[in-house]
Amino acid sequence: MSTNAGAKTITIEQIGSPIRKPDHQHRTLIGLGLNKRHRTSTLVDTPEVRGMIAKVAHLVRVVDGN
Repeated sequence: MSTNAGAKTITIEQIGSPIRKPDHQHRTLIGLGLNKRHRTSTLVDTPEVRGMIAKVAHLVRVVDGN
């Protein structure tokens, strides 16, 4: 994935634990760059990233969407 200097970004924070959740949700969190509660990750705002966030919406919150 190439990063563009002018691309919009989105910052997300993990607020829930993947313990006792399906394995695909844990793998989605790792794909988003998260692995522990209260960690944040800044990603390029793409439809793919938005879809991953929607899959684990109960475990993350959007902190900032520039």
